[in-house]
Amino acid sequence: MPNGCVLKAWWDPVTSPSETRKRSLSLMGHQTSVSLENAFWEVLDQAAQERGISLAHLVKEVDATRMGNLSSALRLYALEWVKRDLI
Repeated sequence: MPNGCVLKAWWDPVTSPSETRKRSLSLMGHQTSVSLENAFWEVLDQAAQERGISLAHLVKEVDATRMGNLSSALRLYALEWVKRDLI
């Protein structure tokens, strides 16, 4: 798989922003899963689309530079992405 990351998702597409959605990931050959609220997944999807990369690639980038757990790092990335439009 290119970029070393495979992303799979399962969720009900009609859910509230605060509901948690779990995605299964393969990062550099290791299986893991990430649970985030729908609102964060939406921001991450938008960020990846605007950058012209896959969500899997974005997660791989965050994973490579994170200092804490992956869920927290993805939430912080999403927050920073949204903040850039406020300044």
